[in-house]
Amino acid sequence: MKLPLGIHVGERLSLEQTYWQAELADQNGFESVWVAEGRLARDGIVPAAVIASKTRNVKIGTGVVNNKSRNAALMAVTFKTLDELAPGRAILGIGAWWEPLATKVGQPLRKPVASMREYITVLQTFFRNEVVSFEGEFVQMQDVRFDSMYRENKPVDIPIYIGAVGPRMLELAGEISDGVHMDFLLPPSYLVGAKEAIDKGLAKRTDGKDSIDLTQIVACSVNDDDPQEAIDACKAFLTLYLAQQPHIAEHCGVERELVDRIQERAGWPATPEAIKKAMQLVPNSLVQSVTACGTTDEVFAKLMEYHEAGVRCPVVSTLGDKEQTLTRIAQAAKG
Repeated sequence: MKLPLGIHVGERLSLEQTYWQAELADQNGFESVWVAEGRLARDGIVPAAVIASKTRNVKIGTGVVNNKSRNAALMAVTFKTLDELAPGRAILGIGAWWEPLATKVGQPLRKPVASMREYITVLQTFFRNEVVSFEGEFVQMQDVRFDSMYRENKPVDIPIYIGAVGPRMLELAGEISDGVHMDFLLPPSYLVGAKEAIDKGLAKRTDGKDSIDLTQIVACSVNDDDPQEAIDACKAFLTLYLAQQPHIAEHCGVERELVDRIQERAGWPATPEAIKKAMQLVPNSLVQSVTACGTTDEVFAKLMEYHEAGVRCPVVSTLGDKEQTLTRIAQAAKG
C-alpha cells in the first residue's frame, strides 16, 4: 500500500460492521485500526480486544480513550494485557475527553494539559516496568508496579498518541508522546500551525527524539454513481458537529454566523430531520475542504492532500455507503 492508511471505527458502526472493517483492513494492507470511545454509547477497550483476536497484522489503537474515567494504573495494565493479546500491535491513543459529559460524570475538565502530563508520565513509568511513586495534582501513586506473581514481568512497548487539536496540547504531545492522533473535520491547512506547535514541544525533549508520528481521522464517503450523495453524507455529519459541538468551527474555518444559523434550524437535541434541513445552509465547498467525499478519485486525492500536508497516516472514517467507501479506498491505495 503506497499511502499508509488506517481506519476509524466507533459507535456509528454496528459491532458487525466494526469487525468487518477491521478484518478488511487487516487483509488489504492497512496499517492500523483505531477504536473510538467518546460518548457513553460504547466502550473502546472491548472492541479493541476482539479486533486484536480477529486480526494478525494491523496495529490496534484507541482513538481515543480519555484520562478521566480510568485510573492510570488500570489503564497501564489494560494495555499491557492488550499487548499480551496482540504483541507489538497495541497503541494507546488518549485524549482529554469533552464537556459537558466530563462534568456530568463528576470529572470536569480542569487544567487538561497539566493533568495529561501527569497521567502520561505515570503510564510511561509503568510501561518501563518500574516502581511508580507519584504525587501530582491529578494523579497519585505510591510504590506500585505491574504484578509479577503469575508471569515474567518486563517492560512493554506501548506507543502513546495524544488526541490533540489545540496548540498547548499539541506542544505537550511533541514534548512527551510518541505521536498525535488528530480529530476529523480539520482542513489540511490546519496542519501548518499544528506542526509548529508540535515542533515547539519537540525542542523541549530530553530523550533525544527529534520527531513524533502524526495520524489524522478523515471523514470519507465514496459514491462513484452519485458523488453528490457521498458529499451529502459528509455534509450531514459536519452539520451535526457544528450544531452540537460548535467549537469545531474555530478549527475548520466556519464563521460564527453560519454556526448560529445551523443551531437555530437544527434545534436541541438535533433530530435527523432537523439536520437534513440545517445542512441546506452548508455549501459543498466547505464540506470538501474538511472531508474526503465524492468519487473514488476525489476521495483518494483528498487523502493524499492530507498526507502531503504532514499527516503520515490518514485514518479513514466511513460515512454514507460504508462498504463501497472502504473497499474503493483500499483498491485505490493499492494503485
